[in-house]
Order: sequence, then structure tokens, then C-alpha cells
Amino acid sequence: MSAKQERVGAATLGLTKWLHAMFYAGTLVVGWLFVKIIETTWTALNLTFVWAPPPKTWVAITAGSVGAIALALYLWRHPKVSRLSVEIVTELSKVTWPTRKELSASTVVVIVLSVIAATILWLFDFFWAWTTDLIYL
Repeated sequence: MSAKQERVGAATLGLTKWLHAMFYAGTLVVGWLFVKIIETTWTALNLTFVWAPPPKTWVAITAGSVGAIALALYLWRHPKVSRLSVEIVTELSKVTWPTRKELSASTVVVIVLSVIAATILWLFDFFWAWTTDLIYL
């Protein structure tokens, strides 16, 4: 195996790690959402009077988790979603993040320009309030 092939293999392994993390995080979020939907539906339909109090602890969590895992496995094996996920991770690997110095400089620029814009708007407001006071009084 050449050095170039080893580098490509290592890069692919790094991208795969992020791809797995993305699906894992998505599964957690969808699972949480499913649990909330089940709990809300249970409460909205007043199923507490038909059966026992809402079994939030085991029914909702189990159903939400199973649903989220099933959806994640379906999407993981779906060719279009899989290809899109790999493309997203590949593009994100090309992103260059700003250094601490660049981030600090950009933050200062944003704060200064926000103060300048607020001052200009305050001046316009003050001028038009003064003008309308002259006209209406």
C-alpha cells in the first residue's frame, strides 16, 4: 500500500467517524422528539382516564427510542441519504475555522459597527421626533 493510499484511508476513517457521530446525534434528537410527541398526544387525547396515568417513563421512552433507531437505520441504508451524508461530511472537512485572533478582531468589528448603527438610528429618531414636535405643536 502506498503512502497516498494510507493517507486517503486515514482521511476516510476520520470522515466515517464524523458520519457516525452525525447519525448518532440525529437519532438522539429524533428520539427525544418522538418521546415528546407521544407524551403530548397521550395527554391531549386524555388517555389517562381510559388507562392508568401516562406511563412516560417506559412506554414513551421505549416507543420513541425504537422509532428513532428504526428511522436512523432506514436512513443509514438509504442510498440517497447515505451519499448526501458523505458529501456533507466531506464538505465540512474542507472548512477552515478562524483563529482566536481573527475571531477576536471580527467580534470587535461587529460590536463597533453595531454601536455606530445604533447611534445613527438614535440620531435619526431624535431628529424626526424633534421635527414632528415642531409640526404638531
